[in-house]
Amino acid sequence: MLKYVKKLEYPINIKNKDLKMAKTLLAQLGGPDGEIGAAMRYFCQKFTMPDERGSALLNDIATEELDHVEMIATMVYQLMEGASIEELNNAGLIGFISKINDKYSEIKYIYN
Repeated sequence: MLKYVKKLEYPINIKNKDLKMAKTLLAQLGGPDGEIGAAMRYFCQKFTMPDERGSALLNDIATEELDHVEMIATMVYQLMEGASIEELNNAGLIGFISKINDKYSEIKYIYN
């Protein structure tokens, strides 16, 4: 069981918009070798471990990978904050924002 603390372990305070960097970080977040995939692989592998110590270790690693997911997602959000639709479209990020916008209402401000 995990206990979620609503505070990043390493605070992220990016002040400047950088859409190119945001797009690069998206690959690290969910690409084929990204943090989300790594977390899921470690989590699934724990069930095949023959002993409790190995299973617990893989679970701890999966949890740490989820911390990385949260940090990278925060960086992407801060790097894109305040970008216009035109800027997002030119950077190739408009599809990403549209998908998020359908799920999370707090990001709708980007369309204003």
